[in-house]
Amino acid sequence: MSTQTTALEFRSPVPLPPIPDDLTIPQFMLKYQHSLRPSRPHNVPWLIEDRTGKGVFTEELLTRTHRLANALSARWNVGEDDVVCVFSPNHVDYPIVIWAVHSLGAVVTPANPSYTIEELVYQLQISQTRLIFVHSEFVKTARTAAQRAGIAEDRVVVLPASGGGKVIGTSIDELISSAQSTAFKEYHLKPGQAKSKLAFLSFSSGTTGKPKAVKIPHYSVISNVIQMAAHYKVNDACAAKKLFVPGDVSLGVLPFFHIYGLVVTMHFMFFCGASIVVIPKFSFVEFLKSIARHRITHLFVVPPQVVLMCKHPAVKDYDLTHVRYVMSGAAPLSGELVQQLRKLCPNASIGQGYGMTETSTSLTMFPPDQTIGTIGSAGKLIPGVTARVVKADGSLAGEGEQGELVVTGPSMALGYLNNEAATKETFVDGWVRTGDEVIIKNQEVFVVDRLKEIIKVRGFQVAPAELEGHLLLHPAVADVCVVGIPDDYSGEVPMAFVVIDTKFKATLGQGSGEVEKLKKAITEHVSVSKVQYKWLAGGVEFIESIPKNPSGKILRRVLRDAVKEKMKKGGRPAVQAKL
Repeated sequence: MSTQTTALEFRSPVPLPPIPDDLTIPQFMLKYQHSLRPSRPHNVPWLIEDRTGKGVFTEELLTRTHRLANALSARWNVGEDDVVCVFSPNHVDYPIVIWAVHSLGAVVTPANPSYTIEELVYQLQISQTRLIFVHSEFVKTARTAAQRAGIAEDRVVVLPASGGGKVIGTSIDELISSAQSTAFKEYHLKPGQAKSKLAFLSFSSGTTGKPKAVKIPHYSVISNVIQMAAHYKVNDACAAKKLFVPGDVSLGVLPFFHIYGLVVTMHFMFFCGASIVVIPKFSFVEFLKSIARHRITHLFVVPPQVVLMCKHPAVKDYDLTHVRYVMSGAAPLSGELVQQLRKLCPNASIGQGYGMTETSTSLTMFPPDQTIGTIGSAGKLIPGVTARVVKADGSLAGEGEQGELVVTGPSMALGYLNNEAATKETFVDGWVRTGDEVIIKNQEVFVVDRLKEIIKVRGFQVAPAELEGHLLLHPAVADVCVVGIPDDYSGEVPMAFVVIDTKFKATLGQGSGEVEKLKKAITEHVSVSKVQYKWLAGGVEFIESIPKNPSGKILRRVLRDAVKEKMKKGGRPAVQAKL
């Protein structure tokens, strides 16, 4: 079969099996036997708690999900379209909370537990959250944010940390143990309804402003799981190479609140019959210990973790020959790192994938017949994805030509919640504009550049406009431009170019000490209010004026390119002289 549907559209030659459109995610995950799904042996746990090694097997998983749904229905009357926030690092009860909420027809909005109070309040208000599940280490932030968002204190439920400890307030274990035996009314969908019934409100930064709530229906997640299973020929008796078999042990360190961890690490690996080792917090040496202790076979990682694996001196003390599969996503991975990783994991298939919150999730993955993914490639299009490459003049590019990647398929999200303008910009007639400039050749997608202004820090999205708006609140900042600059560990980090208000310029003339003092104050203005990956790790540089076009739009690329050129020459990224 041709790799293209037309000369100007691209898709996988692998057929996509039927996708049920009348199931919720928990019905699909816990009850439905798809033809691509292998049977999970009774002695294979779904989840393994990293610290204790305790496994959560099928019966316990079903019981806790069912009883939690009962409790939510009985105590707070949680039901159709109510929104429940999960504000927690990875936890063995994370999928149980999700599926209990979905079983009632309600919606989950996962939140980053590193958020400040203000950032969490924003998400709670935009999503109109009614109830919060919070890890015990983040209760103070959650309760303060809940109060400001008008959520009653008794609607904050605690997920206890591993190892126990006193829980102040209602805990999930208390809810489950006190649940009535009477069955809750399980939410059922009509044929076709899964395509529109919301499952998640996952937050993603657009090109401007604050993060936006992406509307993800049940069908999108179910579709993407089936697409990935078809791509890797899971449960295919004729497959020449089986990368996924029941009993595999998968790394669960990528955050479940992020779309990569939520769909790929969690739901896809559950579907394949794997056990997920749940790791709440990434610490590199502990990360290595977990891989060795649990004999983890499948690693889902991001480039900063790969950098550490290739460069950290502790790695030499660990045997990683039992690892059979390594997938890196969320940001590009260099060919040099792939080759180094191959030496560490000599028995593993290694490659990259690509996706977005707005496409829920994967669009490309390296294929099963490649031991090492094509260097520089983000992988091949997975079944069901149709791609176009759109040139700057609006015409469609052919194979090997460069342009913006625009995609469609069964897993696309529905748009942004209550944001028609942003939705129209990204979601166009069933197609999603990725904002990434690519070349497609032999179904392989090569990401060339990012058209969107988004900065990707360790896979997390940072909108420059959000930081610029916050920086302008500082009295010394008259104008500002934030750009992403290259960083070996994080991929990119934010850097701010600041035009100083005239009232502060006389002070700066008193010496370099005052300049550094003001830079530090501006940097701290961000760090005290924003989650850590949004901090100005690239620094602050003072500049006479921000380059703009005649209509006033910031020429961000001018500053970004000047920084990169300066860094190539080994200098600090100061570019005032060029401007």
